[in-house]
Amino acid sequence: MIFTKTKLEGVWVIDLDRHEDERGFFARSYCAEEFAQHGLPAHFVQCNISFNKARGTLRGLHFQDDPHPEGKLVRCVQGAIFDVAVDLRPHSQTYLTWVGYQLSADNGRALFIDEGFAHGFQTLEKNTAVFYQMTECFYGNLARGLRWNDPALGIQWPLTDPVISERDAAFPLISS
Repeated sequence: MIFTKTKLEGVWVIDLDRHEDERGFFARSYCAEEFAQHGLPAHFVQCNISFNKARGTLRGLHFQDDPHPEGKLVRCVQGAIFDVAVDLRPHSQTYLTWVGYQLSADNGRALFIDEGFAHGFQTLEKNTAVFYQMTECFYGNLARGLRWNDPALGIQWPLTDPVISERDAAFPLISS
């Protein structure tokens, strides 16, 4: 695996180190030892799958509040997404800064997003599936979110007029 720090401390791009031949390729997508060597969690307690029928589906921006914040390793296993992390750590030098990366089944790229970040994605293709490995179990009473189009964040989503749930569309603005 190839670990690349982003401009947000706690968010990493993880690319596959592919070993290719005429049959295709082989690559490790997770190794506890390598994650630990990079200061990342080596233990995940829950895995989730999100299947999205429509191109332009937007999910987020989600996070889980204290006392059970969650980190996540996100990988697109079918189709393609634009994946976003927003720094919500008030004492961070990058507070309210976002990064976005294209993850796809073709590029095999993953994004590790530590505790203290909101996460969301927009599908770039129909029938897209996203696989998450979580550092904490889900607690519905601690689930929170931010508005995907909050002007205070200025996220540049690739597709306009997203398919979005009522819940996600109603998340509060940061200034409210």
